[in-house]
Amino acid sequence: MRTTLTVLVTALVLLSGCSGMGGTTTDAPSTAAPTATEAPTATPTPMAETTEASDEQTAHMGCQPGEVNKNGTCTVAVSGQNAEIFSAENLSAITAEETTIGGTPGYLARPADNGTYPAVVMIHEWWGLNENIKHMADILAGQGYVVFAVDLYDGEVAMNSSEAGRLSGQVRENPDVAVSKMSAAVSGLRDRADTTNQVASLGWCFGGGQSLQLSLSEAELNATVIYYGTLATDEETLQRIDGPVLGIFGSEDQVVPVEDVRAFNQTLDDLGVEHEVYVYEGANHAFANPSGQSFEPEATRDAWSKTLDFLDETLRS
Repeated sequence: MRTTLTVLVTALVLLSGCSGMGGTTTDAPSTAAPTATEAPTATPTPMAETTEASDEQTAHMGCQPGEVNKNGTCTVAVSGQNAEIFSAENLSAITAEETTIGGTPGYLARPADNGTYPAVVMIHEWWGLNENIKHMADILAGQGYVVFAVDLYDGEVAMNSSEAGRLSGQVRENPDVAVSKMSAAVSGLRDRADTTNQVASLGWCFGGGQSLQLSLSEAELNATVIYYGTLATDEETLQRIDGPVLGIFGSEDQVVPVEDVRAFNQTLDDLGVEHEVYVYEGANHAFANPSGQSFEPEATRDAWSKTLDFLDETLRS
């Protein structure tokens, strides 16, 4: 595992995405299939200065076209959507249910075959535990993980940006409650007969920030994955982080500015925390959500590949 901050080149789609923290929301959420320009395969380049981008954030729904079947096969409703982008081919058959673990409500997806598997606590965007996140839990479970997508909104799912702001605001006003719920899920996963002792956290946008907060707690994670979540950058805070850490960000993100990413990366360097941080050139906030208006298919495909490699290296080796 190398310690790195890498800028990855991808094409810029001139559309904005969901705002997990702050930003201006305008249009009503859309469930239409997104469009995107073709992009070259992302390749590492030296760190470079970023260009300015609009801070306007367009509201969108985090729901997914397409279907991931529980037997491991996929039906892709629209080319370029969830199943295709997230390597949802040749998946293991899974089972899934809505349940509680450690008293925390959520959605549990696991391989159908008997055995023990590493576990992942998955944390939703500011929209809540919607079909998008459940699909992602299914896909990751098909890769051989017990995945528990926690519900930090107690069953509520936002249908517009106002509701999303209200629900995410309630969590931020009571941060210890959210951390307690996620920590209980970590402990509950370790206690299951179908899991190993290896547990990671993974979240997007609002969930990326919560993934960091969980890692800073006493939950003792084996790995932390943050997709464009709000960051802490000071040593006093980050010395509590559970490495290794994988960070995925966009250079044009106005919610999590690249300056914060650089500071985050530098502090982890100074602390000697094992980490990989990738910044996708031209990508906006929420670029990895296929139903969002900032969707970058090539960057998303590359980031997900790195995520799978990271989880495999940190949880299975």
